[in-house]
Amino acid sequence: MACGALAEELDAVLSGRGWEVQERYDSAPVPAHPVRVRKTACYIVLAVLLNDQNEVLMMQEAKHECYGTWYLPAGRMEPNETILEAMKREVKEETGLECEPLTLLAVEERGSVWIRYVFLARPTAPSDLQKCNIPVNPFRAPGTAAQTRSVFCLGGTLKAPHDADAESLQARWWDRESPALPLRARDILPLMDLAVRYRDSPSHPVILPEEMPCALICQRLLATFTNGAGDLWVLLSAVGAPHLPVSARTTSPCKIQNSIQAAACRLLKECCLLPQVTVRAHGVLGLQHLGKNAGKSDGVCFNVLLTVTQGGQSTQETPPELQGESFQWWKIEESNLRSRILQRLSSSAVVPIHSY
Repeated sequence: MACGALAEELDAVLSGRGWEVQERYDSAPVPAHPVRVRKTACYIVLAVLLNDQNEVLMMQEAKHECYGTWYLPAGRMEPNETILEAMKREVKEETGLECEPLTLLAVEERGSVWIRYVFLARPTAPSDLQKCNIPVNPFRAPGTAAQTRSVFCLGGTLKAPHDADAESLQARWWDRESPALPLRARDILPLMDLAVRYRDSPSHPVILPEEMPCALICQRLLATFTNGAGDLWVLLSAVGAPHLPVSARTTSPCKIQNSIQAAACRLLKECCLLPQVTVRAHGVLGLQHLGKNAGKSDGVCFNVLLTVTQGGQSTQETPPELQGESFQWWKIEESNLRSRILQRLSSSAVVPIHSY
């Protein structure tokens, strides 16, 4: 087993840097057609921006069906856009402000047809011309130095009523209490709370999309098994050079069967001998998308952290037995790598996934 290459892949996935997705998938629909943004899949970007007074940036809708209501800046991605380009564009169009993304906060999905990327961002208005250091990875490997990145302010002017256009009527900062704004939908309230909690006490490292091409919507699985003694195993695909399994999804409108959790469960139950295998998706360690070659790189790869138990029991000493030779369990012996994975598992230091 090429432990060096595997350790490198695990380090990249745990650090949020991503890893190249090969053309060969360990589980994929037949036929597997490349994703086309706004044709076979809909990607939504949404941003939560907070100021120093803990107010949230809101925009007033101009669309006929929700005219005059308020919502967080959000919208559909366009072909040939990266995820962050789309987020910045929507914030600028709907609020007048430029922004700097800080981290991915949540992934919301309705199968693989509709995926919303929720970001925490900061405004970069002229009145805020300063540089601040943002922690890159507070969950770094033991013994490594803390890393920060500098964020510079860029500009923008808050959209006023006389600036109304087809994108929005105006924008404002809202303290979430007074005045009582009529909301387009209340699904944004938990996202505001999540943003405030993260800013006050980050629950996971800074995670931003890596610009790496992917043709399909898929997930790379960091599927783990632990026993009472603290031993740790990771599931590997043994097809070709050993690697973390990658499972592609269809773009079928069926919501439940194409969720991240369902796709992960399907692969694990296919490769385990016993049917009583319980799979829990903790969340996203990182995601990869490029989108610069429409129809060839519109896909996205979610790097997902999972735990596997046998029959829902936590007393098993060894991982579930596998069938065939396509998959194998790898016992992690290297102490730093094992502690990094166990830390992410124990603290659920991942971006949450919400499937509807």
